[in-house]
Amino acid sequence: MNTPFLVVMAMKEESQGLFEAKGISVVYTGLGKVNASYHLTKNMTLRKAGGFPIKAVFNFGTAGSFTLPTHSTVECRAFVQKDMDVSALGVPHGETPFENTPLMLEVPRFLSHLPTGICGTGDKFETQASVVPCDVVDMEAYALAKICWFEKIPFVSVKYITDGSDDNAHKDWQENLPAAAQSFVKVYEDLIKLF
Repeated sequence: MNTPFLVVMAMKEESQGLFEAKGISVVYTGLGKVNASYHLTKNMTLRKAGGFPIKAVFNFGTAGSFTLPTHSTVECRAFVQKDMDVSALGVPHGETPFENTPLMLEVPRFLSHLPTGICGTGDKFETQASVVPCDVVDMEAYALAKICWFEKIPFVSVKYITDGSDDNAHKDWQENLPAAAQSFVKVYEDLIKLF
């Protein structure tokens, strides 16, 4: 079903089939910034070529946090690339040199009933605190936000905190996937009323 919204998640495990059961198409990117960038760009291009414009990109995903409690559903209001490290050239950790993109990509708030946070994205499943300040850690959102920033398409990213980014993160993540998927469907239903 072609809707004006593009729903993007990293893995099918994060939706638990709940979106498909409601007839909602999901772009599954796979893990990491490169996969996320490729699949979002490919789908945007196909939609544009097919005459189906995109009103907004909705990103749902699981994440860890050192500051927010497990089972929180959080709207990410800003995004940083926590594993970009060109500090040997005197560039602050997290900043991509030689471009005009802001160090922190900020987006408008749409879901006033949810807490907000800064999402730090990196190609690593975190079990330690990030060098770049952030509340939420994931592996795709910064890349998605940057593409939407370039394309001037509204971007909404909602993360379900499955774990504390600690030594138990892998176990907690798996156990909390069903609750995350249920939360995402409810948030999606709220979002489509706003656009």
